[in-house]
Amino acid sequence: MRRDRFTGRIAGAGSSSGIRIVVGRWDASPWGPFADVMIEDADGHRVLLAPDERVRDFVAATYSFDEIVVEPVRVDGQEPWRVVTPSLDLKLSVGRRTALGHLLRVVPPALATSPAWCAAIDPIARVVMRGVRTRGTAGQGRREWYGATSVHAVTALSGTWRDVDLGELAPVDPPCRFGFSSVPRRPCVTAVVTTVELA
Repeated sequence: MRRDRFTGRIAGAGSSSGIRIVVGRWDASPWGPFADVMIEDADGHRVLLAPDERVRDFVAATYSFDEIVVEPVRVDGQEPWRVVTPSLDLKLSVGRRTALGHLLRVVPPALATSPAWCAAIDPIARVVMRGVRTRGTAGQGRREWYGATSVHAVTALSGTWRDVDLGELAPVDPPCRFGFSSVPRRPCVTAVVTTVELA
């Protein structure tokens, strides 16, 4: 067994167009920093935007998509986030740390990001946040844990996806269906360490 760790932030947001977007902004990974985007439209069509073939192969083997696109993915800024690819132009305004974010800060990071802790709090996460899991089984027999250390609210959204206006910020509803867990219903940016165990 091998465990790969990805340290960074995940932004999840819905839009009035029905398009839901998940942006992974990874500061540290087995391959260095990178960003990727997962999009699910109002019809349930799931798209992965990956910056290269290596990210594409790993993410596509871990999650489920109907379409996979390899294209440059750039994420700039802290407030707001600007996400730019040839097919997506997205601006996310980031607000204050949420009540859950303050609570997470109490837990020492080494504990909060450990697979054992993620497994222990998974039953609570399921009840408190619909669609959210902190551990589960991914594609190809992989196991995965999400260790969150902080949460900030997303307060506004604007942009286009394949030249279609996204509209205004909305809850992530219904939950995204890329894997065993969705991002929270309330749009947010979560600081997280994702651990993936490969069979």
